[in-house]
Amino acid sequence: MLCAHCRRSAATPDGTLCSGCAAAAVPAAQAVLPPQPAAGGPGPLPVAPPLTAASAFGPPGTGAYGNTGIYGGAPAYPPHGPAWLRSPVGLGKAAAVALGAAVVADLFALWSGFLTYDVADRLVGDVFGAVPDADIDRADALYRVAGVLQVVALVVAGVLFLVWFQRVRVNAEVFDPFGHRMKRGWTCWSWFVPVVNLWFPRRIMEDVWDASVPTGRVPHGLINSWWTLWIIALVADRVSSTTYSGAETPEEFRDAVGHVLFADAAHLAAGVLAVLVVLRLTRMQDEMARGGPAAVTA
Repeated sequence: MLCAHCRRSAATPDGTLCSGCAAAAVPAAQAVLPPQPAAGGPGPLPVAPPLTAASAFGPPGTGAYGNTGIYGGAPAYPPHGPAWLRSPVGLGKAAAVALGAAVVADLFALWSGFLTYDVADRLVGDVFGAVPDADIDRADALYRVAGVLQVVALVVAGVLFLVWFQRVRVNAEVFDPFGHRMKRGWTCWSWFVPVVNLWFPRRIMEDVWDASVPTGRVPHGLINSWWTLWIIALVADRVSSTTYSGAETPEEFRDAVGHVLFADAAHLAAGVLAVLVVLRLTRMQDEMARGGPAAVTA
């Protein structure tokens, strides 16, 4: 019989958990045992019964959680440290809204970019003064405003996304203590460390995703599509920034704006998929927590 918690290893002959999950459950049981009286007292207090899949990893209100709500309670003790099960719903909605706002900013940037590209294209080969100064000034102003909006929206969305990402990672450690290849500290720092930020966040997301599936396994197609577009957007950003800063002639400026348009389109597509990833994973974790042992053993 498979372990009632991780569904990967065989359960011990006299229990419902494998040896690894049972070892992780022992500290949680010790954390909620009542304190024993001092020497000479009235005698030892009753000892809590051994933990099973239902009591160690079940919903709060039973076993190690010891409260009446769905989330919260005493921590579990996976290999990465104490982990509390906390609701990701509020943070997930906030992160999704912020990412949606970033998508809107990208749409505005695309519109202003097309106007700028049109002006640059008309300047190529035209005689001096053929394009009205008002058109040039309007396109330049919209282009600058779009850039500011994109930066502000990206910063807000990035902060909320990272806070949400940390929350779902800790929750996933409660669901599956041994299914994570990266240490918890990499959940946020992996996005800022050069080179490793090209694959560490995706690896962490996959582990969290797998641990949060209520029943069976869900393919990683959505994660892979989102991450592919995100990497394309990062590369396109670097190329467009280099070409734009080095543009001197109208032809070079027009080509640079074309690179920026491609980068904005990649960011927009990656943002849409990021919203879907956040909403999907948030819903899976909420279902996992509310389903309790039934979700784990299904």
